[in-house]
Amino acid sequence: MQQLSDESFRPVPSCPSPDDGAGGGPGRAAFWSVTVHCLLAFALLSAHAVRSGDWGMAAAWGVLVGLACTRLAWARLVMCAALFVGGLFWVSVGVDLVRFRMAFGADWLRLAAIMAVVTGLTMAAWWRLAGDAGRLRHNLGADTAWAGAIAFVLAAGLLWLARWRVSSIVLLLSDRFLPGSGPLQIALAGVYAAWVAGLLLDPVRARKARPRLWALFSAVFFGQLALGLLGAHRLLMTGALHLPVPALILAGPLYRGEGVFMLVLFGVSVLLLGPAWCSHLCYIGAWDDACSRLRGAAKKKDSKGGKPQKGKGPAPLPRWAVALRWCLAATVFAVAFAMGRTGVPVGVAATAAGLFGLAGVAVMAGLSTRRGMMVHCTAFCPMGAVGNLLGRIAPWRLRVGPGCTRCGACLAVCRYNALDARRLEAGRPALSCTLCRDCIGVCRHGAMRLTLPGLSPATAWRAFAVLAAVLHAVFLNVARM
Repeated sequence: MQQLSDESFRPVPSCPSPDDGAGGGPGRAAFWSVTVHCLLAFALLSAHAVRSGDWGMAAAWGVLVGLACTRLAWARLVMCAALFVGGLFWVSVGVDLVRFRMAFGADWLRLAAIMAVVTGLTMAAWWRLAGDAGRLRHNLGADTAWAGAIAFVLAAGLLWLARWRVSSIVLLLSDRFLPGSGPLQIALAGVYAAWVAGLLLDPVRARKARPRLWALFSAVFFGQLALGLLGAHRLLMTGALHLPVPALILAGPLYRGEGVFMLVLFGVSVLLLGPAWCSHLCYIGAWDDACSRLRGAAKKKDSKGGKPQKGKGPAPLPRWAVALRWCLAATVFAVAFAMGRTGVPVGVAATAAGLFGLAGVAVMAGLSTRRGMMVHCTAFCPMGAVGNLLGRIAPWRLRVGPGCTRCGACLAVCRYNALDARRLEAGRPALSCTLCRDCIGVCRHGAMRLTLPGLSPATAWRAFAVLAAVLHAVFLNVARM
């Protein structure tokens, strides 16, 4: 973790476990009783959901039962929050049931006693889990526990809010095939977000994990689209199919004069993550990334000892490519607007959009693979230019500190044409930087930093990783197209 030069980012020693060593320790009984106590509390909440006919919610509580059987530190924080909410839930249910019985003159004392015992058991499980015994039981990954827990809560909360508020469209695929199973998918999405956050928190692991997670997102996106076109219509969000060309996020509304859902989603993502939409969430960008890595893979085979040859990084683009990018973006959006105002038929406009998308694929296959640079994203894609420009509104910035030795390690991994000797001297990357953070993962001198006003580099890194993990998990779990 030395790349961030911040003591607070270094892992802290985990608490010892009673299982470590022969014979265990004196706290072994308390160690296991915490787990049993939590399992009982979650089982009661799940049983109530089954009794109410909400099997999806019962399954969601079952996910927490599974977390109780792990030793993950972030899971403990999530379970503490769930048990506290569960205790309040039992109080609300108990009050409603007692009032109901009192209204009809029925006996309510025994019911009140039962609900008090159930509430007390749940809150006692919360108390035990929040104490030393809970910390001893769940001690794996203690240094990133809060980040993982926040990622879980944010991802699950956003999906729950979307499911509740957007009633006209069934956003979750699970609800389409198994009505009522949404809570289970939401709970699993939270677990996934916490896991992804753990990967992105480590600068070295993040450099390898990000393209793989990105490729997974793209595969799910296009796999869902392909299955929908082949007849599984429930995989498609709406009856109106949209071409999966990023330029249409803005060009589509300009042509139609309506339909800004994807544009709003793009705008919110850029406001939260800046230009990182292009390096984490774009469904086409993952293709360009994969193509640009083919050149690096070929050179790796040719190098001695399995190590890449010094100075053999991505080939920078000429300066005129930057001007071409902005001219192309302005032309595409102007043509889309003109087509809409002059009444060009939808079929003609769709054909033009499809040909533009195919031209982008040709740029990836012909240029990105040859130069090792993401030519499509940095010199062709109009929405990439928009993302870079709007990304300046977000407060995230990549900075080159005074510790830079000009070793060139960052230049060898930057695929967005954002770093060169001149940019290193200036202390900041070019506008085309998408905050992929690969340069931070390879900087051995702690010179490359992700900054956010008012926060230390380590805290800014954590906040960015959590937001990226949450948006990735939410977009992955929402029906598209």
